[in-house]
Amino acid sequence: MKGGKSKTETRSSKLSVAKKPAKAAGRSKAAAKDPNKPKRPASAFFVFMEDFRQTYKKDHPNNKSVAAVGKAGGEKWKSLSDAEKAPFVAKADKRKVEYEKTMKAYNKKLEEGPKEDEEESDKSVSEVNDEDDADDGSDEEEDDD
Repeated sequence: MKGGKSKTETRSSKLSVAKKPAKAAGRSKAAAKDPNKPKRPASAFFVFMEDFRQTYKKDHPNNKSVAAVGKAGGEKWKSLSDAEKAPFVAKADKRKVEYEKTMKAYNKKLEEGPKEDEEESDKSVSEVNDEDDADDGSDEEEDDD
């Protein structure tokens, strides 16, 4: 074979997958999570699962598998009619309304900015600690006898 590709080279080039560059590095800087942000409300299925887990544990006290509970809950949820799902949907809707209220209050608080009481100095905690260490009067590092 003069100048041509072998069969293995052509096969491997056809089977190779073009990989996209990872975007995780850029995402971590921009998406800093706020611990004060309200959690999103549970869907109707998760509201159903809260009750189902309790009844499943009573019926199967020796079961330690989370996957088994989830699988049984999913099958039960699929078998329910819309009328049987209605109370769970209503609870989920009620939680969603509460979440929207708390998010409006949260966003309003963010727009107002930090209050004067909550403002911290420009120095980080480590800089403050470094200054305290220098002012404590101990001469641990200055023993040059």
